[in-house]
Amino acid sequence: MSRTCKITGKGTIAGHNVSHSQTKTKRTFRANIQNKRLMNPATGTMMRVKLSTAGLRTLKKWQSEGKKYDLRKLTKDNA
Repeated sequence: MSRTCKITGKGTIAGHNVSHSQTKTKRTFRANIQNKRLMNPATGTMMRVKLSTAGLRTLKKWQSEGKKYDLRKLTKDNA
């Protein structure tokens, strides 16, 4: 399983650690990925989803706005 969000598509990116003397060494920046059990509003069933905290906030915003979405379709698009 990769460390990518199924909603936003966020994943691991590469960068550098930079010391005081400006020496650069490779490092990775990992997305804050959480495993969550969420209710799919389209079907009313519980689903296990791997998503970032930003993706979780997006779903919370959509729910407060009353937006209709299907977790099954969202997770298949970015898989």
